[in-house]
Amino acid sequence: MNRSRLVICAATMLLLGACTKSPPPVDATRIESAAPGEWLSHGRTYDEQRYSPLERITDKNIAQLGLAWSFDLAAPRGAEATPLVADGVIYITEPWSVVQALDAKTGKPIWRYDPQVPREKGYDACCDVVNRGVALWGGSVFVGALDGRLIALDAKDGKVRWTAETFDPATPRTITGAPRVVKGKVLIGHGGAEYGVRGYLSAYDAETGTLAWRFYTVPGDPSAPADGAASDKVLAEKALPTWNGEWWKYGGGGTVWDSMAYDPELDLLYIGVGNGSPWNHQIRSAGKGDNLFLSSIVALRSETGEYVWHYQTTPGESWDYTATQHIILADLTIAGVTRKVLMQAPKNGFFYVLDRTTGDLLSATQYVPINWATGVDLKTGRPIENPEARYLEKPMLVKPSYYGGHNWQPMAFNPKTGLVYIPTLDIPMAYGHDANFKFRPGQMNLGIDLLVVALPDDVATRRAIKSMLKGDLIAWDPVRRKQAWRVALAGPGNGGVLTTAGNLVFEGTADARFVAYRADTGEKLWETPTQSGVVAAPISYEIDGEQYVAVMAGWGGALSLVSGALTPNTGMNNRRLLVYKLGAHGALPAPPAAIVRHPEPPQAADDAATLLRGKWLFQANCLGCHGDSAQGNNVLPDLRFSPMLQPASWKSVVFDGALKANGMIGFEKFLAEADVEAIRAYVISETRKELGAGP
Repeated sequence: MNRSRLVICAATMLLLGACTKSPPPVDATRIESAAPGEWLSHGRTYDEQRYSPLERITDKNIAQLGLAWSFDLAAPRGAEATPLVADGVIYITEPWSVVQALDAKTGKPIWRYDPQVPREKGYDACCDVVNRGVALWGGSVFVGALDGRLIALDAKDGKVRWTAETFDPATPRTITGAPRVVKGKVLIGHGGAEYGVRGYLSAYDAETGTLAWRFYTVPGDPSAPADGAASDKVLAEKALPTWNGEWWKYGGGGTVWDSMAYDPELDLLYIGVGNGSPWNHQIRSAGKGDNLFLSSIVALRSETGEYVWHYQTTPGESWDYTATQHIILADLTIAGVTRKVLMQAPKNGFFYVLDRTTGDLLSATQYVPINWATGVDLKTGRPIENPEARYLEKPMLVKPSYYGGHNWQPMAFNPKTGLVYIPTLDIPMAYGHDANFKFRPGQMNLGIDLLVVALPDDVATRRAIKSMLKGDLIAWDPVRRKQAWRVALAGPGNGGVLTTAGNLVFEGTADARFVAYRADTGEKLWETPTQSGVVAAPISYEIDGEQYVAVMAGWGGALSLVSGALTPNTGMNNRRLLVYKLGAHGALPAPPAAIVRHPEPPQAADDAATLLRGKWLFQANCLGCHGDSAQGNNVLPDLRFSPMLQPASWKSVVFDGALKANGMIGFEKFLAEADVEAIRAYVISETRKELGAGP
């Protein structure tokens, strides 16, 4: 460029801000280099550390943090998404897989995309109609819809570029997890193990939506032809010998519904694999075999899906102890040697550190109270089990429960402190063998006694149980293999975690607060009300020299739906994206008035046989959305005080499907009218029990 052109360009820059290039499209270089002010992938970077190097907001000035802006969500269900931020735009997903693009500085809407998921698909979602976020790559925004569509949207205007069906929507599979993009391939799994499906991970070309490869996590029917998938060889050689009985008739499970991480240097993709279908190992596999690759971390080649190594956290899984919890990659100095490690705190209660090159176990340490095992044998890598925990001879109160010592809510790693911050759970649960198990296609098939797992009938006992359940934020030292600090919270079900270079840890809580702690000591420094329980994980980004912290607030998900009676009850669930910055003074609107309960319920049968049958039917068909033992959950209407308890209204909704447009299917293909009436009688018995218990 000659001197005159330089002068012209300089003048234009001063006057119009020109002579600057548009930001390059999101690609591997941008994700790997990870500009501090952006959040381009689910865990910010491929290593999924959820660590922000921004340090304008620190432990010294956090008291000045205030609400910059908020954005109300439309759908009244759980908000679990991690926002992404690129080029001044923040992308979020709402329930029912809706995508929203907003100006990241002001909150002004740019575009909205609704995939119009059929509401009856909500029945196949074990754990709410949530979505955990999008992926960005090459000018596209990718979202996995609940009904199985992987959709590429234009990042500028939200228009559909392509759509791929990742599974037959008629099968009881769902997508709730966030995609990842590696080397131009969009990676997505699915959920549905409780309903009797066989899990897999798929990779699609980011430009065309063409399926590149698929990796099945469990073997199919041995008499059927091979799948023609990347997993064929390893399933035949390694996995098939670890299965027994006729598992394929029950699906097998092994869904890859959430966690992934990627190491560009090693070119290894790490995936977390879920539970068995049914849960009960005795039913699923005749009580024999490890059942690979259930409850495993599996390393694959990103371009081909080729198997490299695996580590199984819970052989012969029988408790819904998934290994789909957040995976973090880091380099740690252990015994004087720098190791490339992978860290995970899965449901089973042990914190694992693996060599991510080889999959070798470096350490496995209990991080929450457990009683199903006494430790992990470091030579074999296998847990040292308590035989009674398999609940074959008699029921057992097991720790952790199927909610896990840590569930899907992401943890975070701070390279400055060397600590991992984990939202933990301490919820025991009774398991009992279902001696009368009968597979129910398209419905939940757990293989456990649903009356054993139910809450006790006595209201006082229920309240006592609630007071014993815990949810904590712990800081874990993965090198010293011990807890550095712990913050006890009001109860279980708290949100995911963000940590920053400003020596901060942020977490939302089940009792409707957003809190900041000192990363090195755990001292609480700041909190603000959120008007809703928070389950999602925060992020941080920067625009025009200002650092922001953003979090989705919206109570929902598995714990809140199934065990709402055991979690903090705020009486509020105002769903929003909340964005904070230093010096802001925004305020949330006043919350709406509390919902008024309906008066005395109508009459119904109250004989012991009807109520017992109604209880079993409720636990088998209704628990997943309306709560264990019909206890309300602050997400969906409390059936005990529903205006639909009158016989005709109840039948129109529960049997005929009058509210299927809201996601409440009719059960005419699963239940008889007499069954529906028995459920009504049981719910009314719970209403009277609650009314008679007092405050």
